[in-house]
Amino acid sequence: MHLEKHQLKPADDKHMLPFKENILELIPSTHGGLIRKTSQQYSIPLSDIVDFSASLNPLGSPFDNPEWDMDLQDLFATSFEKMGQYPDNRYLEYRAAAAFFVGGGADAVNIVPGNGSSEIIRLVAGCILNEGDEVMIPQPTFAEYEQQCRVAGAKIVYYPVESLLSISEDALESARILFVCNPNNPTGKLLAREDILRLAGLCAETDTLLFVDEAFIELSDISSTVVDVAVSNDHVFVMRSLTKSFALPGIRMGFGVASETMAEKLNTARLPWNMGSLAEEVGCSLMGMEGGMESAYLNVSRQKITEYRDYLIDRLSDIYGFHPHSSSVNYILVDISELLMDSVELTKRLARHGVLIRDCSSFPLMKNDFIRLAVRPPEETDILIHTIGEVLTESGKDYAEEKLKETIKGVSSGCSSSRNTCEYYPCHFEGQDCTFCFCPFYPCEDTRTGGKWIDSTTGSRVWSCEDCVLVHNSDVVHRMLNILMEDGGTEISLKKAWDEVIDISL
Repeated sequence: MHLEKHQLKPADDKHMLPFKENILELIPSTHGGLIRKTSQQYSIPLSDIVDFSASLNPLGSPFDNPEWDMDLQDLFATSFEKMGQYPDNRYLEYRAAAAFFVGGGADAVNIVPGNGSSEIIRLVAGCILNEGDEVMIPQPTFAEYEQQCRVAGAKIVYYPVESLLSISEDALESARILFVCNPNNPTGKLLAREDILRLAGLCAETDTLLFVDEAFIELSDISSTVVDVAVSNDHVFVMRSLTKSFALPGIRMGFGVASETMAEKLNTARLPWNMGSLAEEVGCSLMGMEGGMESAYLNVSRQKITEYRDYLIDRLSDIYGFHPHSSSVNYILVDISELLMDSVELTKRLARHGVLIRDCSSFPLMKNDFIRLAVRPPEETDILIHTIGEVLTESGKDYAEEKLKETIKGVSSGCSSSRNTCEYYPCHFEGQDCTFCFCPFYPCEDTRTGGKWIDSTTGSRVWSCEDCVLVHNSDVVHRMLNILMEDGGTEISLKKAWDEVIDISL
């Protein structure tokens, strides 16, 4: 009976749960690629969603094109034969394929197989960190470093990513692990090999592990890899992920490269059978392509990424408020701090249209001023740009409604309706009234006003009010206000104001 009472006791207080304090304080990491969630939330068919939030190889997987002579059905058949058995926990074929793939003197004994990046990060963090140990994470960067280190009970020390190369030995003295993402996610910046080697030297001096995440390096500049250093250095660990380079995020495949002694300990500590038969078969096939990291498939991928990235940056640069940063990989960081909406609102508005982007507000130090966009084929980029145009038009309408409510509220509270203190005054003529700084009728689509349809940089047609002066005419303003004040600017009163004031004036 005593046990039954405890079983019935509600656990509405998180501190009643039998967890460590650091686990109770965990919050979920944020990632892109939420296609199913978006489909369910906005009732959009999966096939109609265009995903710029997940940074995958825009060429698609080698199985998508017969040109690469890869047969997925054969792999399914082979792996199906093995499903009635436990996987061989040594993963000898997978480790040999990974060593061949990365080169740099790596052998199977240097490879630690993993079920994607997150598991590998957790394995390393769990094997190295004691509760209270410090880890240094340059920001902004991949969120899973912090998440998995917090699971281990570590203390996180942020470091501005732009200051990484000037880091001192003193700063590393108390750090057990220094994480470096190369190329960095979400900035797209790639550090030169010499820079990583200098950091490796500092880490060796301070007994700090340099964890180098090269998850995207096959889609960038492979000459920057430090795999050859990791195979003989107990203070350097390199992580690779196959899901990005080969556009197969649904099959979790990755591996780490370490010295033989370090790899042996990590392989002993990792979860047994951490990769299934299908993932092992597919991974071996992909990494066994002739040329390894310089296979024809990856060479073409890098060429296409450069071409597609230039097109994306050019199109975005033509849109006011979008400032794309340079990048060395298959995603770009975009500064939108000049837009009327922030990254959270833009992401939601685009999602409602079936276009996913990565809101960067979850990255420490980035606030709501940045988005990350995957590099996709030009036809998908055109969809993105056109949808941005639609969203900007929609937000303009919403902004007009908001400003109208503010104007009505201000007049109702006794504030003067006449205003000529705008920073752009006079934008049309001397003596204008700027009470309506944003037209409540936008877009009226009536060419008699002087407004007209124009081609925007997003490829869509937008309504331009540049040549319309009606809502700045003092007499028109006061007559409009008299009508709009009747019921606070509803659609009915707006139509009445148009019919009885604007239309008559025209």
